[in-house]
Amino acid sequence: MLKILSGNQVKILDLNHQQELGISSLELMEKSAHSFVEWWAGQSFQFEKAVAIFVGSGNNGGDGLAIARLLSKGGINVNVFTCFDSEDKLSPDTSTNLNLLPAGIPVESWTLFDSSRYSAVIDSFLGVGLRGELRPKAISIIEKINSFLGKGPIYSVDLPSGLPSDESLSNLTPVVSASFTLTFSFPKLSLLFPEHASVVGELVLLDIGIPDESHERLEGENYYLQKKDVIPLHRRFHRFSHKGDFGKVLIWAGQKGKMGAAILAAKAALRTGSGLVTLQIPESERQIIQIAVPEAMCVFDPVDSHDFDAIALGPGLGQKISVEVLSSFFTSTHCPLVIDADGLNLLASHPELIAKIPKGSILTPHLGEFSRLFGTTYSSHLDRIKVGREFCLKYELNLVIKGANSAICLADGRVIFNSSGTKHMATGGVGDVLSGILVSFLGQGYSPISAVLCGVYHHGLAGEIAGSDYGRSMIATDLVEAIPESFLALDID
Repeated sequence: MLKILSGNQVKILDLNHQQELGISSLELMEKSAHSFVEWWAGQSFQFEKAVAIFVGSGNNGGDGLAIARLLSKGGINVNVFTCFDSEDKLSPDTSTNLNLLPAGIPVESWTLFDSSRYSAVIDSFLGVGLRGELRPKAISIIEKINSFLGKGPIYSVDLPSGLPSDESLSNLTPVVSASFTLTFSFPKLSLLFPEHASVVGELVLLDIGIPDESHERLEGENYYLQKKDVIPLHRRFHRFSHKGDFGKVLIWAGQKGKMGAAILAAKAALRTGSGLVTLQIPESERQIIQIAVPEAMCVFDPVDSHDFDAIALGPGLGQKISVEVLSSFFTSTHCPLVIDADGLNLLASHPELIAKIPKGSILTPHLGEFSRLFGTTYSSHLDRIKVGREFCLKYELNLVIKGANSAICLADGRVIFNSSGTKHMATGGVGDVLSGILVSFLGQGYSPISAVLCGVYHHGLAGEIAGSDYGRSMIATDLVEAIPESFLALDID
């Protein structure tokens, strides 16, 4: 997996890579610019007017100047707006790239920018070197860039100017509001926080040739989960495998009026490959299940947990389960659990039960459930991650803080951000689908860590597939039906 480094470590990473390949910092800057322009060319943008590029005095500005040169060479009409007073303040590579600009590219002060004359803006003002509070001039420049909002797309290079690489900002002014953020080598931590969604826009990770191994040599506990990471985690089954090999799972879910959650979880478990799925539900609701999910079995009284390879608890369950019943269930269960929805709300009401949860279990709160579970409303995702990591280390549990780029806090202290998913997944029942996917992988014999990584990635990937077909009309059932395609996309038989 790709380690997410701090802003302070970027220079070390770049320098190590330069030494290993015997290249200069200027050559690495050129690689970064080429990766940006290659992505740009792949989008087939058609702009009637020029593209404005705001460049700072640091290396982020050097990236922007190199991008301006390459775009101009490709036939794009570009204008450069300088965000510095004099050239003697430029970094060496930025100065070189300024001198390399073709004579035909206009270079003007940022104060002369007229938003009506341009089709798009590239923000290459401030990067990972940002420290402390912004000076008044920097605030004015950011406001000038944001004056283009509503008139066309804004593309931020590495980071939206004004956004620190590792911190959470509750007040997002002044920060450039990007339509796209194109970040190099690895996603900067702050780009993955939900409170920054309005300024990050669509996040694009650009490869500039630095191998994952170079990141791994530097300290860090945060990682970015990608397609290539989950493929080798999958178990492979042979042609003599039978349904028992694919796992027997129990889903304790549903109550009168909320059986849809149980149905979604059961269907998701089956689509993910579970051999046998049993639902523990109120007997009065059995007909709903047996019509909606004929492949699933139903039980109506507490069962012996030893009869199952994995168990999920919570979707649509309600909160009428007594603390005694829940305590007995936890202490008698031999396998890791998936706990979601009302299962989490029950834990929030009875936190003394947390210590009894089987080690390696997976808890999947959304932001509201997270706040109820931990007793405080956290506005900063950085705080949530810290609390989640400490919780998982203390209790040897795994925690999925659901949302865009879901943060997976593991029992070993790592925090892994998911790369798959889409905004169209923000609809009721999608969390129940995740519970079914996770319990299915656990039941198939995946370790808790492999199950949670594969499960969260597949969930997001299926959401992308369904979202591409239905857009904002996507519902949780569409996501369930897209699970088979997520396996095909990963070439998992």
